[in-house]
Parts: sequence; C-alpha cells; structure tokens
Amino acid sequence: EEGFDMVIAVDAGNIDRVGHILDDIDEVHLNIDHHPDNTRFAEINLVDPPAAATAQILTGLLQEWGYEITPEIASNLLSAMITDTIGFKTENMRPEVLRVAADLFDKGANLPKLYHQAVTAKTYEAVRYMGAGLSQLSRQNGIVWTVLTLENKKNTNYPGRDDADLVNILSAIDSADVALIFIEQDAKTVKVSWRTRSTEMDVSEVAHQFGGGGHRAAAGAMILGSLQEVQTEVVNTTQKLLFNK
Repeated sequence: EEGFDMVIAVDAGNIDRVGHILDDIDEVHLNIDHHPDNTRFAEINLVDPPAAATAQILTGLLQEWGYEITPEIASNLLSAMITDTIGFKTENMRPEVLRVAADLFDKGANLPKLYHQAVTAKTYEAVRYMGAGLSQLSRQNGIVWTVLTLENKKNTNYPGRDDADLVNILSAIDSADVALIFIEQDAKTVKVSWRTRSTEMDVSEVAHQFGGGGHRAAAGAMILGSLQEVQTEVVNTTQKLLFNK
C-alpha cells in the first residue's frame, strides 16, 4: 500500500529473492538477514551469518530497540526459528540459538504446539503430494532427487507451490550426500532445492550457478526451462561442482 517511508527486506540473500513486490521501489533502506552470501543490497545491512535464523537476529533487535515481545510476537519469532532450522537440526545450530528459543518460550510462545505445526503436521493433500514425489525417486553417484509436476499438484489437490518439505525427507537417505528436488512452477519455470549433510560440501555454490543462493547445507533457485531440461542440467552441474573436484 502507498504511504510508507521505509522499506525493510527480511531473510533475503539478494534483492531478487524478495520477489516482484519491489519492482516499482527504488531503494531498500534496511536489510536484515543471516545468509552468508547476502549481497548487502540495502542502505543499511544488518547481516549476521553465524545466526541460525533471521528471527534469531530480530529477537535481539526488537528488544534492543525497546519493543515489547508479546506472546503473539514470540510465537511468530519462534515459529520462524523452528522452520529455518528444520526443528533445530541444521548444521549452524549453536547453544545461543536454544537460549533465544527458551527466552521466547518464557515470553508465551507454545514450543510443543509450534513445533508440531511447523515440522510434524501435514495435511492429507500434502502427504499425497509427497507420495507422488517419492514414487519418482532417482539416484546417481551420491545424489538423490525427485520431481513434483503440475500434474502431481493437480491430482493431489495440493494448494502450494513448494515441495511440502519433501526435500528434508530425501536428505535423510543414508546413501546420499546431496538431495535435490525439482518443483514445476509452470511450463518454463522450475524451483530447485538442494540439501546436504556433508560438512565438506557447499550446495550454495551450485545454486549460485543458477542465480540462486542459500547456505552451505541448504540452498535454492528458480530456473527457467522445462522440467526435463532443468533436471538434467542441475544434476550434471551438481555432480561436476561437488563430486568431481
């Protein structure tokens, strides 16, 4: 809406990740983020790569700026921390992250309920959609991947444009160093997500090749092309950059 005098971007490594809402806006005034590959695209950049989640940064900033963290605000912040760390499981977890989570718990956020909603709970449609992806699973030289097509989405009545967190299931496969998922957005656009448990690999290095970004262990990109074209190119590039060094 019109009438604002400050533009704040949150949890975006580069300006393109914010989306088309910024197309008619000349300047971002404040950029709050934790991605190591953040391009510092704003006038003021509060970027803290060691933080496990941008919500962890926000929790400290809001209190420093004198805002009261109500139970509702605490719930939003804790939800964001849970989702960004996949339930406090990512490699960038540190003791201070749990201390911030405990502080938000003290301020009225219901940790068990929020954890269930963010990590455990799945709709019937989401589980059917995930099943469609699991039925198309492939493996090659340390990489596992699958696709989710527009037809899969239609047949399962899944309402989202994401993978229903299927990539996190693929990343649990013991024989895979890298998990990939390809989500068809339309006839010419594919959303790709990378995950790795290896401390020696950096999947954001591959995502950068396709205009995306993220973290060493988790990254993503929107890539132009057909599902088959993108799938072939991304698998080959991932193999080349991470396994054939």
